[in-house]
Amino acid sequence: MKFTIIPLALMLSACASHTPIPVCPEPVPYTAEQQNQAADELEALPPGSILPRFMQDYGILRAQVRACQ
Repeated sequence: MKFTIIPLALMLSACASHTPIPVCPEPVPYTAEQQNQAADELEALPPGSILPRFMQDYGILRAQVRACQ
C-alpha cells in the first residue's frame, strides 16, 4: 500500500505547482460597412430561417473571446 501512495503523491504534487496560462484567440475585426451589409442580409432572410440563430451563437462566442483577452 505504501508503494502505491508514493507515486500518486508525486504525480499530484507535480500538477499542483503548474499554473495554466489561457490562450485566447483574436476576434476577427469587421468594418462598419461589413456589419451593415450583414445586418441588411439578415433582415432579408425569409421567415423561419435558421441563420439568425447561428449568428446569435456566433455573437456569444465573440463576446466570450473578448472577455478572454
